Amino acid sequence: MKIRSGVFRIIIKVMIALVAIVAVGTVVFLVLQVMGHSRLTSNNKVPDLSVMRGNTDSIAGMQTAGPDGIVVTPIPVEEDNWQEGDIRYEGIHYRYNEDIMTFLFLGIDKMGEVKEAENGIQGGQSDAIFLLVLNPHTNKISIIGVNRDTMTDIDVYSKSGFFVSTIQAQLCLQHGYGDGMEGSCERTREAVSRLFYGLPIHGYCSINMGAIPLINDAVGGVELEALENVPYEGGKFTEGQTVHLKGMQAYYYLHNRDTNSFNSAGRRLDRQKQYLKAYAAAAVSAMQKDISLPVKLYSTLSKYMVTDVSLDEVTYLAGQIANYQLEEENIYSLRGETRQGEKFEEFYVDEKALYELILQVFYEEVEE
Repeated sequence: MKIRSGVFRIIIKVMIALVAIVAVGTVVFLVLQVMGHSRLTSNNKVPDLSVMRGNTDSIAGMQTAGPDGIVVTPIPVEEDNWQEGDIRYEGIHYRYNEDIMTFLFLGIDKMGEVKEAENGIQGGQSDAIFLLVLNPHTNKISIIGVNRDTMTDIDVYSKSGFFVSTIQAQLCLQHGYGDGMEGSCERTREAVSRLFYGLPIHGYCSINMGAIPLINDAVGGVELEALENVPYEGGKFTEGQTVHLKGMQAYYYLHNRDTNSFNSAGRRLDRQKQYLKAYAAAAVSAMQKDISLPVKLYSTLSKYMVTDVSLDEVTYLAGQIANYQLEEENIYSLRGETRQGEKFEEFYVDEKALYELILQVFYEEVEE
């Protein structure tokens, strides 16, 4: 009886310890979630859509028409239900959704692990540029693909890291003017934010392209139908072919392009968008089976990525994104025109289309 009683007490103690561990773990998880949400939303600001690029008239109290026939009608500031930053566009009252969270994802044209550049102009170009938008009001994910060759204002720095000037050039070059680490990412975030009228970007993540096989295989690979013929080392993707990308195949599909073929960067962007949609579906499915998947990915990719999204923020996002949906209609590309520059292709954004996309994704209609 004494032996049985002693064993029983030990079992009770173990059970109490397990309950305590689970309780502490739950509290820690909840605390991390709260901290993550607080930090992510601490830098919210309202974009400045008061003047549309290409329209020299300020949106300040009257109907205006720019040189391209763009008509914007503002709300008089004394009108009821008007808040600073609100916009009336083509008769509709819009307000920025301050609960929305936007993240910048960059694919850097380097294969190895992340390391600081030797000087301030070797940070590496961003071959893939995407905004991932989480809207908690609709539980929808939006993805905006930005052409790497988008002509916009970028800040040029010297090898020693001193600011030189701001010029109009391909957006992908901005990351190169930096240390290849946080400095390059911060400058790219600022350039993208400027392009989107001062849009707040709550976090960034740049990933060296060599990490793609790890990301891909972590969700069991990605199946899709090849959009075009893409040759790669040891094989070829054929247009219309259904493939289940594993390992380096994912890298080849996302990276390879024929630079001698006009608009090859635009077609590659279409492939990247297609892959992201398929990957999101695979990741959501994998995360439903293992809620800790984002944290595991975070740890696995740490040597290949630079991010300002902390562990508590990842924990918060992991608890949120499992309930979100990504649909075909919420995957966008900036509209515009690709032109041949003196040496390289240049993509010029359709400013009216960009303005309307910002209103569509980041703003909500206000009932009157």
